[in-house]
Amino acid sequence: MEKAINQMKAWAAAAVGVLTGLWGWLGWLAVGWIGCMALDYLTGSLAAAKEGEWSSGRAREGIWHKCGMIVVVLVAAGTDLLLATVLANLPLVELPIRYTGLVCPVVLVWYIVTELGSIVENAVAMGAPDNMIQIPMG
Repeated sequence: MEKAINQMKAWAAAAVGVLTGLWGWLGWLAVGWIGCMALDYLTGSLAAAKEGEWSSGRAREGIWHKCGMIVVVLVAAGTDLLLATVLANLPLVELPIRYTGLVCPVVLVWYIVTELGSIVENAVAMGAPDNMIQIPMG
């Protein structure tokens, strides 16, 4: 059992290393987003189980939702790649900047923020106090 756990840790470390090595800070955003998705799925499942409402159908819907998010991030990355290629190869035009990407980081940050909100909702459903954050009005 310990060998299997160590192998899983090694694979996870290798995946993080590859992502961050290939994409730099964007890789860290991707790793953070993947971690948030996993934590959201786990806390959502725990909250549903606590209420006696966990079902495999709802769990599958959550997985399909996460798969859809992955597709959107891949499309955003493809969009950045396309924009970078077009801008780098415009005939007779030389831009004063080098486009390295904007769409994918914005999409990743948006998804991280929404996942964090969902994690907090799940935590409240599991019993965490919901009055800890006070927003001053006026």
